[in-house]
Amino acid sequence: MCCFSGHVVPRSGWKAVNPRIRTEMKVPAQTVIVHHTALWSCVQPCDSLSQLVHIQNMHMHERGFDDIGYNFLISGDGTVYEGRGWGVVGAHAKEHNFDSVGIAFMGNFNDEMPTCASLTALHGLLRFGQLSGHFRHDFVLVGHRDVGKTECPGEHLYSALPKVKEQLKTPY
Repeated sequence: MCCFSGHVVPRSGWKAVNPRIRTEMKVPAQTVIVHHTALWSCVQPCDSLSQLVHIQNMHMHERGFDDIGYNFLISGDGTVYEGRGWGVVGAHAKEHNFDSVGIAFMGNFNDEMPTCASLTALHGLLRFGQLSGHFRHDFVLVGHRDVGKTECPGEHLYSALPKVKEQLKTPY
């Protein structure tokens, strides 16, 4: 796996609207929950930007969330986008939001395979989060289906998570 530079496209980079409310986490997250957007694949930045705006609009106006639900989103080209960001309570997994970070892969991974670039970005984001204290060193990585009745994050992405977990066991 490649190193992660820690660069995340900020909310301003995709023209996010301000959240209605922003609730800070009280302690570092103990769980990272991986999702998929179940929408179209995003490999080009223009596709990602339009999907981010669409998701935030849907979450805020149709679902009544205070902001986009995820803390981070990852596109097929491996670009990481800030959703709610570090240390902010998300709205991505009922009953698990106050002690978790939600990371969504942009696409439908029942139908497609996650790219190497997107999995590398996940690995790097997890390492960065660990080293910077955003979640516990002994955090648990799960798919959304592990904490809720859903097919999310899709079969192909879910089956890739054990390899990511294994790679996280290697020394920094």
